[in-house]
Amino acid sequence: MHDRLAVLEPERPHSYDPRRTLRLRVEFTRQLRRRRTQITFGLLLILPIIIAIAFKVGGSADSQAPQLVGLATAGGFNFALFTEFAAVGFLLIVVVALFFGDTVASEASWSSLRYLLAQPVPRSRLLKQKLIVSASLAVAANVLLPLWAFIVGGLFFGWSPAQSPIGGSFSVGESVLRIAVIVGYICIVLMIVASLAFLLSLTVDNPLGAVGGAVMLAVVSTILDQITALGSYRNYLPTHFQYAWIDSLSTPIRYDDMLRGAGLACVYTAIFLGWAWLRFDRKDITS
Repeated sequence: MHDRLAVLEPERPHSYDPRRTLRLRVEFTRQLRRRRTQITFGLLLILPIIIAIAFKVGGSADSQAPQLVGLATAGGFNFALFTEFAAVGFLLIVVVALFFGDTVASEASWSSLRYLLAQPVPRSRLLKQKLIVSASLAVAANVLLPLWAFIVGGLFFGWSPAQSPIGGSFSVGESVLRIAVIVGYICIVLMIVASLAFLLSLTVDNPLGAVGGAVMLAVVSTILDQITALGSYRNYLPTHFQYAWIDSLSTPIRYDDMLRGAGLACVYTAIFLGWAWLRFDRKDITS
């Protein structure tokens, strides 16, 4: 149908252009105005404040506490690292799954998906535009949390350079570099959750099912990763390398596990997104 619309008779004006359908500006505006987007970013802004107040009320972190917890009040950089450590295991997974799992399934639940395709918006373009907007919101959330946590931590605990739980401290430039590496790696690892949530968003009509399915994968993978009897099979679990960014706090930075985690994430993402495109291209939209 789209090919026929693109090639009209010579006497008729050429008015259809698939590249002008469902523009990013329109989709960004729609998603930013949604209550779930506003609540999600509001939660990310409130969380570091709650954590900082908890440390203030409860006193300084115990120096004997494990890993980043004992250094959480050492300054803004360490507070940002601790906040990222506390959020990456579940909160950021839910946020990413929400942005990707709700994007198409919500259109189906509102009975507006078939009207979008009848405008007509080519199916591949609809997926691409939805994917770009969801990815932008997810990356913005992943950047906002440590950045805002650094500001909150600096105001509450000072602006000292980061101290590594492994030992030693970093200059301001090194601290910024390591936080950038951490944020970038977490964005890559969360692509697994994002791509699965996107696939489920094209499979079910209920956004809760798509979001819950992606979160359930992460939870089950995390549980299985604790079973040491699985041995080397754990290396293929989606969440096995989710904390590999801790190696960025060593001197020099060790990239081995992060490269393995990034490669695993790319493989899972390619499979899930390829499956999503193939399924949606053949799917009969009835809702």
